[in-house]
Parts: sequence; C-alpha cells; structure tokens
Amino acid sequence: MICSTRIVLLYFIGIIVTINGATQRKGVAVEQLNEDNWDRMLTGEWMVEFFAPWCPACKDLEPVWSYLGEMKKDLGINVGKVDVTNSPGLSGRFMVTALPTIYHVKDGLFRQYKSPRDRDSLISFVRSKTWTKVDPIPSWKSPTSIQMSIISQFFKMSQILRGVHNKLMEDFGLPTWGSYLIFAIATIIIGAFLGLVIVCVIDFIYPPKPAGRQGHKKQKDSNDNAPEKLSDDEELVENIKDDLVDEDDSDSEKQTESKDKKVYEESAPASSPNARKRKSRKAD
Repeated sequence: MICSTRIVLLYFIGIIVTINGATQRKGVAVEQLNEDNWDRMLTGEWMVEFFAPWCPACKDLEPVWSYLGEMKKDLGINVGKVDVTNSPGLSGRFMVTALPTIYHVKDGLFRQYKSPRDRDSLISFVRSKTWTKVDPIPSWKSPTSIQMSIISQFFKMSQILRGVHNKLMEDFGLPTWGSYLIFAIATIIIGAFLGLVIVCVIDFIYPPKPAGRQGHKKQKDSNDNAPEKLSDDEELVENIKDDLVDEDDSDSEKQTESKDKKVYEESAPASSPNARKRKSRKAD
C-alpha cells in the first residue's frame, strides 16, 4: 500500500514538473519586447511579431508563433513579440499599419515578412535564408534613424492624448464635442505660448538695433547723399551753360559768315555772274 502511494505521488510530481517546465520553456521561448528593451533585436538574428490582444488574426497566429519560439535553438535565432497597445512608440518607429506585422532583423538590418504565416513558411524563411531575397528597409526609414525616433514620440503623445480623451468622457462625463473643444483651446494656448518663446529666443540671439542709432544712420545717409544731389544740379547747370555757349558760338559764326559773304560780293568784279545778277535786281 505504501509503495503504491509513493508511486502515485511520484507520478503526480512528474506531471507537475513537466507542466511547469513546458510553461517555463514556452514563456522563455518568445521574448516580450517593449520600448525599454527593443534595442536587443539589434544584435543577432530575430523574428519579431507586432500584435494586439484584441486582433483576431493575431490570436490565430499565436500558436504558430509559440511553435517558432520553441524552434529558435534549432534555427539559431531569437523570437520576440511586441504588444502595440503597451508600446505605441514602437508601432510608430516600425510604421506598423496592419496587425499582425512580422519583421526579420539581422545585425540591425530590418526586413518585413510578407509571406504566408504558417509554420513551414516561417521556418523555411529562416532556415533556407529566404530573407536574403528581401530588400531591407532603407536607412531613412530604419527604426534606428533620428526621424523615426521623432515619429515614435508623436505616437506616444497621441496615445497619451487618447487616454486623456477617454478619461474626460468616462470619468467626468463630458460629451465628445466637449472633449474636442478642450483640446482645441489647449492647442491655441500652447501654440501662442510657443510662438512667444520663439520670438523671445530670436530677439535674444539677434537683438534689434536701438532707435537712436537708426536715426543717426538715416541722417548720415542723407548727408552722404546730399553732395550727390548737389553734384547732379551742378552738372545740369553746366549742361545749360554749354548749350548757351554753343548757341552763342553758332550765332557768331553765322554773323561772321554773312560778313565774309558781303565783303566777297562787294569785292567781286563786275563781270562775274554774281555782279550781273546783283545789278539786274537793282534795276528792278
């Protein structure tokens, strides 16, 4: 009787140990990544799933993903998953627009997995190195880039604002339009404050010039321009004088020519044609 009791106890203990071991292996097989430890995937080779608890397709993929986690030692990879509801910044950093989204990561190079999500396809993708045929994400869109880090902060902010919006409606009983009105007023106030800060910073870096110095500069500029105006007037007067001198010279030349012509006509002999013509005119 005692022997049979011991056998039954050992049997149950073995079952409990087996279940705990399987649970522990399952928990360790798929690593939970978040915004604090996501950079672990930058080292080595990873298969990472982005999911949400409410997503039906993610629930269907869960047993397949757990099996892939159990096979990670044979495949020589790490398997992880990210809950986008708890890590909204990572959904923005990786530009997750559909669920589930799967990424293959190899030494900091990211490739999105778009093949079938069954066991054989996933294992073949890793074991046969099919991922080498997939172009990696460009550097400007890489989750490690500065611009994607900024986008992740916007996603975090949007999640915070969404939480505030839900709190205003659920806890304080505000209607939807009331919550939107509060956000609109807050946006205007924050924008005005930021504009004032920017203006103050610009004035501090590039201070405006004193009014007295500007008036002195204008007066100096007017004094500098005055001689130029006088010189223009003087030039106009000189041009007028030159025109007058030219007219006087032309009149004097005309008078000299008329005198010379008259002297020539008087000194011309009577037999010349000019003299005959002149006499006939007198006779007339």
